[in-house]
Amino acid sequence: MGGFLFGYDSSVINGAVEAVRDRYDVGSAALAQVIAVALIGCAVGAATAGRMADRIGRIRCMQIAAVLFTVSAVGSALPFALWDLALWRVVGGFAIGMASVIGPAYIAEVAPPAYRGRLGSFQQAAIVVGIAVSQLVNWGLLNAAGGDQRGSLMGLEAWQVMLGVMVVPAALYGLLSFAIPESPRFLVSVGKYDRARGILTEVEGEDVDLDARIAEIELAMKREDRSTFRDLLGGSFFFKPIVWIGIGLSVFQQFVGINVAFYYSSTLWQSVGVDPTDSFFYSFTTSIINIVGTVIAMIFVDRVGRKPLALIGSVGMAVGLGLEAWAFSYDLVDGKLPAAQGWTALIAAHVFVLFFALSWGVVVWVFLGEMFPNKIRAAALGVAASAQWLANWAITASFPSLADWNLSATYMIYTAFAALSVPFVLKFVKETKGKALEEMG
Repeated sequence: MGGFLFGYDSSVINGAVEAVRDRYDVGSAALAQVIAVALIGCAVGAATAGRMADRIGRIRCMQIAAVLFTVSAVGSALPFALWDLALWRVVGGFAIGMASVIGPAYIAEVAPPAYRGRLGSFQQAAIVVGIAVSQLVNWGLLNAAGGDQRGSLMGLEAWQVMLGVMVVPAALYGLLSFAIPESPRFLVSVGKYDRARGILTEVEGEDVDLDARIAEIELAMKREDRSTFRDLLGGSFFFKPIVWIGIGLSVFQQFVGINVAFYYSSTLWQSVGVDPTDSFFYSFTTSIINIVGTVIAMIFVDRVGRKPLALIGSVGMAVGLGLEAWAFSYDLVDGKLPAAQGWTALIAAHVFVLFFALSWGVVVWVFLGEMFPNKIRAAALGVAASAQWLANWAITASFPSLADWNLSATYMIYTAFAALSVPFVLKFVKETKGKALEEMG
């Protein structure tokens, strides 16, 4: 549910972009800041969640995030002004940032090594389902409002209802957080050994030598001091090399422009002549492709490994983005792309999302949940996820202005980052498939 809300809250704004522009009469640059400001909240939430989870536990952090998601949904649906909408989006962003850290860390700490990759993939699977459901709900509400984002619906404008519907999954997230066990590694860290043994028995089976597992976890923690931000520092460039690799994975994941497809897709298709209702439908079909790619990744992440999937995805993304750049280089005819270029852009966009989903969409979160030593995992994951949200903000805030400048050149920039991710993975990223967390670092 945390991943679902992560995806839902991140992409639901796609259905409100043009309505917000019209209602508050703002230009592309100001509109981009309102859309992107949530990502600043995401970065802060991600940076603080790791330390918070080490102090109060993973489950308590999930419950706090659920409350913030609920408050954000209500506030975003009933804004008084543009600044008010931006404020509630920051609150929701803080919750997304927390969910982006707690989900992978919790799954990695609870899952047995043999299944950790597949179970870690459920975080991304939940995210892409959340994205798809948000687009389906937006499309349904738009049709209910007669195809007008500002049409009347339940006493509000349609876009307000789109943002407010998130109350339902947010409340469910909070309720379900009471039904799952705390991380055994957190329980060991605070001296609650009996509870840790019970949970390890539940998730790893009764045949496991519990005393040996507890001793292994405890030794890994005692071997190093209590985690602090200072522990991430070292090496020649401020952070330790392993932290920089995590940051690099996060930045490349965003700099290929994936969230342009989920924050601005309906606006993008409308800008090249697609009917508004059809543009919402294409946003939904892209989300379905996202789910298909994620399922492929879940099947192969523990069989093929994380690194090969990342390389395959980088090549596929570069091809899809390059084709989009080519298609958008043509002038509009009667407000539309020529037929051949229009279909090429639409198919290439789906190809790009497919290759992202079957690779970087999943493996980055699996890597970040696995690659760091026990001592710094939560803090390092927080820094890497924070970098991811800052990179996301940079792409989201810059896209409307870049698109106004040159849409084709914008996609060439994304293509370049997809291509550069290949040598980065080959040189710096180590495979984590099949290794115990205590072996990392």
